[in-house]
Amino acid sequence: MIIVCPLSKVEATVNRAGAERLLSLLAAGTDMVRPAAIRPENHLHLVMHDIAEAQEGMTLPGEEHVRALLGFAQGWNRSRPLVVNCYAGISRSTASAYIIAAALAPERDEMELARTLRWLSPSATPNPRLVAVADHILGRDGRMVAAIASIGRGADAYEGVPFELEIGG
Repeated sequence: MIIVCPLSKVEATVNRAGAERLLSLLAAGTDMVRPAAIRPENHLHLVMHDIAEAQEGMTLPGEEHVRALLGFAQGWNRSRPLVVNCYAGISRSTASAYIIAAALAPERDEMELARTLRWLSPSATPNPRLVAVADHILGRDGRMVAAIASIGRGADAYEGVPFELEIGG
C-alpha cells in the first residue's frame, strides 16, 4: 500500500507503518531529514515546486521527475508500505500516489482511482502538472487528467491527514 502524509508526519508515519521506502517531493531548500528506518537507497527525494505552469525561479514538475518516481515505484517489492510525502500532503504527494497506483495497476479505471483518492482524502488536490506528465508517459490518452479534474479542488486544509491507498481497487 501507499501511505501519503505531510512532511511534519513523515517520521511517525514511517515508524507506525513499518515502511522501508520513502518518496519525498519538496521545493529546494526545504529541510528533509530521512527517518532512520529508511535506508538511503530506499529514499527518493525529488526537488520541485508545487506549481502547474512555469514560473521564474521555481522548478516545474517535469518528465524527469515523473520518470524517476515511476522507476522508484517499479523497484518497490510491495512487501512493506511506501510512504509518499510533500510539504502539506495535499498536492504533489497525492498526485504521486495516484500516478504510482495507476502505473502499478494499469487495469484500474482512472476515474475510480480518482474518486477513491477523494474519498480517502477530502483535502487532496493532486498537482495537475504531475498528473498530465504521467498521463502522457503512461499512454492514458487524457483519462488521468480528466479523472483528476473531475474530483476538483479538495477541501481547504493547512496540511492533509495521512491516508492509505491500496494499489489494487
